Amino acid sequence: MHPFSDDPQRSLVLGGVEFHGERGLEGHSDADVIAHAVSDAMLGAAGLGDIGMHFPDTDDRWRGADSLVLLSEVARRIQAAGFRLVNADCTVVAERPRIVVAREDMITKLSAAACGPVHVKATRPERLGALGRVEGIACWAVASIEEVEP
Repeated sequence: MHPFSDDPQRSLVLGGVEFHGERGLEGHSDADVIAHAVSDAMLGAAGLGDIGMHFPDTDDRWRGADSLVLLSEVARRIQAAGFRLVNADCTVVAERPRIVVAREDMITKLSAAACGPVHVKATRPERLGALGRVEGIACWAVASIEEVEP
């Protein structure tokens, strides 16, 4: 989950796709909440921790980083640990922007970066809570991995 930024120059990037004319999310990297959720799901499935351990916000190397690059690195790290992505599925929770307009592009970009199929779907919080007040965007993801035979 990331809150919206007060910085009018910050771009909104979701699933590797830039949404022009929308407020960006606050974060150390590009704050791509979808790529972050998929990264965390993959790392967790492999028992390798989370993206905060691998790409801490205290490290300036990751400031403004493209989250698809981070996702590609996560894929490399789980492969080095002897696993491969079978499937990742994520659900974006946001009042706006409308995810459906860019969903296929997101799926293509996320799947390429993750080295396996990633599915994206979305739902609205129906004006409930912080997400319903358009204070931010959340994404939940689950990943299925398998051991790669040596």
